[in-house]
Amino acid sequence: MLRVLSIVAAVFLVLLTGGLMAGGYFVWRLNQDLPDYTKLANYEPPVMTRVHAGDGELIGEFARERRLYVPITAIPPRVVEAFLAAEDKNFYSHGGVDARGIVRAVFDNIVNVIQDRRLVGASTITQQVAKNFLLSSDVTLDRKLREALIAIRLEQAFTKDEILELYLNEIYLGIGSYGVASAALNYFNKSLDELTIAEAAYLATLPKGPNNYHPYRYRERALARRNWVISRMEEERFISQYEAADARATGLDVTLRARGVQIRDANYFVEQARRELLDMYGEEKLYGGGLSVRTTIDTRLQQIVSDELRKGLIAYDRRHGWRGPVTTLEAGRNWQEALSEMEVPSDLEPWTLAVVLDVAAEKITVGLRPERLPGGKFASDVVKATVPLSEMTWARETVNEVYLGPEVTAPSDVVSVGDVVWVSPVFAEENKEEPAHYALKQIPAVNGAALAMDPHTGRVLAMQGGFSFGVSEFNRAVQALRQPGSAFKPFVYAAALDKGFTPSSLVLDAPFVLDQGGDLGLWKPENYERNFHGPSTLRFGLEHSRNLMTVRLAQYV
Repeated sequence: MLRVLSIVAAVFLVLLTGGLMAGGYFVWRLNQDLPDYTKLANYEPPVMTRVHAGDGELIGEFARERRLYVPITAIPPRVVEAFLAAEDKNFYSHGGVDARGIVRAVFDNIVNVIQDRRLVGASTITQQVAKNFLLSSDVTLDRKLREALIAIRLEQAFTKDEILELYLNEIYLGIGSYGVASAALNYFNKSLDELTIAEAAYLATLPKGPNNYHPYRYRERALARRNWVISRMEEERFISQYEAADARATGLDVTLRARGVQIRDANYFVEQARRELLDMYGEEKLYGGGLSVRTTIDTRLQQIVSDELRKGLIAYDRRHGWRGPVTTLEAGRNWQEALSEMEVPSDLEPWTLAVVLDVAAEKITVGLRPERLPGGKFASDVVKATVPLSEMTWARETVNEVYLGPEVTAPSDVVSVGDVVWVSPVFAEENKEEPAHYALKQIPAVNGAALAMDPHTGRVLAMQGGFSFGVSEFNRAVQALRQPGSAFKPFVYAAALDKGFTPSSLVLDAPFVLDQGGDLGLWKPENYERNFHGPSTLRFGLEHSRNLMTVRLAQYV
């Protein structure tokens, strides 16, 4: 019996020794193949480029990863504590791997397997830094062992605050937000030091899966997870019992921040700035270099220029009549669904799409395009509005794209039930909150551009490249290759003055014919008005932009 036990003990010892040796060799092999973690000491994360107007107002952002890098000393303790409570409460005491957390996760996962629930992990913040910066996200034993080994080395090479700074600035928190500073802006339109306990706790819910706790799609789930983080903060005595109860009672008040351009009509200018920055610094610097760009644009003047150009284009277009509705919906189709699927460029607001629901003698009733929330639901109930006949009288039929048809005497002359049209609110002088009614609109078929420039410095103060950037991104202020037309005439007259002509010199304004030679035939330019004034002064020819006088003058000089 003793002999058998001795043999068993010997076999066990051999197996144990062999297992330890094999395990040691495996760990040694992993150590030889680990990525270089020391490069994190010189890590420069991709940071978004921000474009500012001449007065400092933010007008645009460019980034692949929307990140604002913030040093750990500038991150409020409240934000740090929320993430520690949610992700790694023993962060400042473990050496990279939390043994107690692993044991706890093992027991928790046994229960989760029995109850068919999702398994929980035991990765520390240091391990998450190792994975996010140096490894893949593959769920394999090999990767987890590498992650643990790198985490231990990171703890030896960096301070806890340095590791936490990397983590809080690198982590993805949803809706294009990389790092806590960007997330605070994108979810709450606040800087980090303005966040409440409830808001900081919500951000700390997101590392586990931002899409799972989306503030609109999965609101109840997000609230439950946020309140769990608040409870964890209370358990760790980061906040008092009163503060925790007050934070849990707070609603999830998320205000998703608009991306990119911050003033409505600077799109053309910002896009031109982007092109020039791309030429100057290259793609990597533009989208990841964290450039801070100060431009020359005057935001007040930009608004004036864009508004006036738009008014002029609308007025010109209206003088050429009504071209009909955007489309007509089929009978019986859900008009809310149909309108919500149609895009409305943000720079056209407050214009919106509407469907004609009823046509009366003096007005029409329209259903306004509903706003669809990220979860798929509509933001409000059915919203209807009226468009009086007085706001439709301009919409006369266009004949052969040249002439206007008969005057509009009834709404039925213009629209029918089911037509989809553009409308815009009209406010009464005494009430600027609720629109008195809506007006019929039409996106102009004609387009144009406007540029305001300081002639002494060359600074561009305003640039509007078209009626709407959302409708057409083509920038007519800088991209259009137009014929010079009469713009070249001052150069001809300046050359004449340089050759001895004076403003009172006489030039013949009469028919002109030039033999161009070869197969080109005769050239017979005309004045725009197709009339002649005979001998006329240089000043008269320039003031009235006379074509024939300019041709003769060009020949003389």
